[in-house]
Amino acid sequence: MLRGMSDERAKFEALPEDWDRALCIVAHPDDLEFGAAAAVARWTGQGKQVGYCMVTSGEAGIDGMHPDECRTVREAEQVESARVVGVDEVEFLHQPDGIVEYGVPLRRLLAEVIRRHRPEVVITGNFRDSWGGASLNQADHIAVGRAVLDAARDAGNRWIFPEQLTGDLEPWGGVKAVWAAGSPEARHAVDTTDTFDAGVASLEAHRAYIDGLGWENWDPREFLEGMARQTGAALGVAFAAPFEVYSLGWGD
Repeated sequence: MLRGMSDERAKFEALPEDWDRALCIVAHPDDLEFGAAAAVARWTGQGKQVGYCMVTSGEAGIDGMHPDECRTVREAEQVESARVVGVDEVEFLHQPDGIVEYGVPLRRLLAEVIRRHRPEVVITGNFRDSWGGASLNQADHIAVGRAVLDAARDAGNRWIFPEQLTGDLEPWGGVKAVWAAGSPEARHAVDTTDTFDAGVASLEAHRAYIDGLGWENWDPREFLEGMARQTGAALGVAFAAPFEVYSLGWGD
């Protein structure tokens, strides 16, 4: 049974796939690879356009590596990781890793990104206080996810951050929904049975980060299989990735 979910609620609905453009906005390199990358591989395989935006470069993520060196290493690993699942557009916003603050400045920054990319779906990571039970979430994840949700609405209002609307940049109110990957409150999922291996390879591309964690005998495939099998069982397939859906449409 999935964490935080009762027997009566342990069934998932398939995510809609009637869209063409998605933008993934997360706090750090590797955030998408802990479960969502296999879904991205499915979508790029369908010919959908998916872009990545990293709010930080994860430069504070490896204890034994100075942030100036770590930044370069982790950006390179993320670009390669994205390539593995068919994403060739990766943007880094270079906000300070570990101390990202929710607020108007972050909303402004993300609204501009959304206005440029003009996605129909925005994907972020879990931004609830925990991963379910007593496993606390990380502060950057919470700040970024909350700001993504607000910025997806801000982007469509020409009177919010109007200073951005110069040249060809216009308001973008075309975001149908924000999907939070790995949320303990997920009620939707996407079948990743055919693209699970690509998701594993995408996580394995973060080798310096994984080695830096010092998790003895930790196996990326084994880790990803645990959640993917649980979620797949709730969707009625072998493997799946869970998402919490925040609809931005009226009456949805």
